[in-house]
Amino acid sequence: MATGRTHRPATRSRGIPEATVARLPLYLRALTALSERSVPTVSSEELAAAAGVNSAKLRKDFSYLGSYGTRGVGYDVEYLVYQISRELGLTQDWPVVIVGIGNLGAALAGYGGFASRGFRVAALIDADPAMTGKPVAGIPVQHSDDLEKIIEEDGVSIGVIATPAGVAQQVCDRLVAAGVTSILNFAPTVLSVPDGVDVRKVDLSIELQILAFHEQRKAGEESSAEADAEADTAAAVAPPAPRATTGGGRKGPDGDVPAVMPA
Repeated sequence: MATGRTHRPATRSRGIPEATVARLPLYLRALTALSERSVPTVSSEELAAAAGVNSAKLRKDFSYLGSYGTRGVGYDVEYLVYQISRELGLTQDWPVVIVGIGNLGAALAGYGGFASRGFRVAALIDADPAMTGKPVAGIPVQHSDDLEKIIEEDGVSIGVIATPAGVAQQVCDRLVAAGVTSILNFAPTVLSVPDGVDVRKVDLSIELQILAFHEQRKAGEESSAEADAEADTAAAVAPPAPRATTGGGRKGPDGDVPAVMPA
């Protein structure tokens, strides 16, 4: 089986837009669920709904893959799974190193989705000598002093950084110098890398802050709606205001007559 160091995904050479590339995993996840249920075909509308996009965008994305479906039938699920997997490079073996085996790193090491999607955790690396040799998810942790040797021996091109922010850039520099060309960064910091190195950042705290913003906005809208409803209710039950008259006059045949007529 091919390794990650000698093969790169075909997406850039085929001119597929980055926005489309970012949506391909969404389609693949939805298609995989359909495949597990033995669904043979799917319409663009059904697949778009499952992936959370509109059907016109889905059809445009699939046109870059050369897949247009069959009128009245839809798309062949199994073929699309293969086609998207191939386009993403998931039909190859991609050895991955995870650096920083704290709570997050250990959780990533035990994530079963790596192997099922073409990624093999080749090594777990940590700077703490007490961690060396300790098995995590069945893989013995290796010391960071051996980082470069591990990358070379396993042909690693993808590194995962799950270290504290203060050492993330140093780890990144060592990964890049050793030949890693793609990095998934979980450390809460922005990494600086040379051209030709791809970085994807996953910051859980930022995602939670964005959700907090939306929750606050929804709470504000609900409070405003409640205040408007209370105002409407108060206006509906309030007694009508007395009719204004001038100087306490009496009612005449043509309307109110002033109490004191002008001279």
